[in-house]
Amino acid sequence: MNYILFDGPSRNNLLPFTFTRPVADIRIGILTIREKWEAYLDTTTTTITEDYLSDKFPMVEMDANVMINASYLPNLELIEMVKDLKENQAIFKDEDVIAFYTKDTQEDIDFDTYEALEYNDEVIKIEYTWDIFSKNAEAIQEDFNLLTKGRTSIPIPGSNNVMGAEHIFIEEGAAVECAILNATKGPIYIGKDSLIMEGSMVRGPLAICEGAVVKMGAKIYGPTTIGVQCKVGGEVNNAVLFANSSKGHDGYLGNSVIGEWCNLGADTNNSNLKNNYAEVRLWNYETESFARTGLQFCGLMMGDHSKCGISTMFNTGTVVGVSSNIFGSGFPRNFVPSFSWGGHSGFTTYVTKKAFEVAELVLSRREEALTDVDKAILEHVFEETKKYRRG
Repeated sequence: MNYILFDGPSRNNLLPFTFTRPVADIRIGILTIREKWEAYLDTTTTTITEDYLSDKFPMVEMDANVMINASYLPNLELIEMVKDLKENQAIFKDEDVIAFYTKDTQEDIDFDTYEALEYNDEVIKIEYTWDIFSKNAEAIQEDFNLLTKGRTSIPIPGSNNVMGAEHIFIEEGAAVECAILNATKGPIYIGKDSLIMEGSMVRGPLAICEGAVVKMGAKIYGPTTIGVQCKVGGEVNNAVLFANSSKGHDGYLGNSVIGEWCNLGADTNNSNLKNNYAEVRLWNYETESFARTGLQFCGLMMGDHSKCGISTMFNTGTVVGVSSNIFGSGFPRNFVPSFSWGGHSGFTTYVTKKAFEVAELVLSRREEALTDVDKAILEHVFEETKKYRRG
């Protein structure tokens, strides 16, 4: 069977992260959503997404296909239903379609003509940006169970102070010495070729993905995900970093999501709790207004390729778009549009030529290239977000 992940109605609520990727390529837990589905289905998937993303994330359609709403994370019960789908059948959760069978000859999909199969069990759904960190504990546990089932961790080196060793899994090539590892509140997954330096203190649920680095003396509170090739130091609490991003120095990051190729300067701090303890509101691109999160703790949402200088201070519930560069004293406003250059004293437009020059240098340090396809995506984001910029 051919499986295709589609963005679904939550796509705009997940901006700025879905400016540069399909919903399926959001990381939550240890794996991206796509990686989870592929692991459970034991096959590759493709994507239906926005037209401007389709060159980088193409769709492959065959005679028979199962379309899957990428906002839903797989589990064993749901996978069995998806694998058993037949022609003219669809799986629903209340009013939401989770998955449906389709033939390449079908012009339109009319669910009134489908047999509706109701999924009634619990399932994790990623509907808003803040779901990525607030549901991360459950996602880490699910991924930990999936990745470690029937496998044995490499031995935990004796120089570490360990609690809950049975809930710690270390992949080949990982190094961890002279650290405190506490997995009594949730699992700790230490990915292939990752590094936890001396003096670090980490508490589960925690995912340290392949090639990630935890710097000396770091304090990491779960549930936190440090994505592929990320570098993290200082204090981190309930945050998700997608991949190739750095928070390498002291400073606090909490209840936050950081995209790819971001850099937080030394002593960058974010607030995650309002002084009056009120509910946090967060910029929502779908409504173009500040949305109620239902959360008392909510920090920073930062899109891909954004950077901030040393000692940057982010207020509670700040959203930073794609390819922004923030610096200077004082708090920048709590919605920074994509391709903004500046800080508390004001912003100008960060033109794509300059942004590309920086991105090319950053990627080259990891022996990667900013392709023409990547540039076209960023050019589209630049044009799409023009209306939010003032300068």
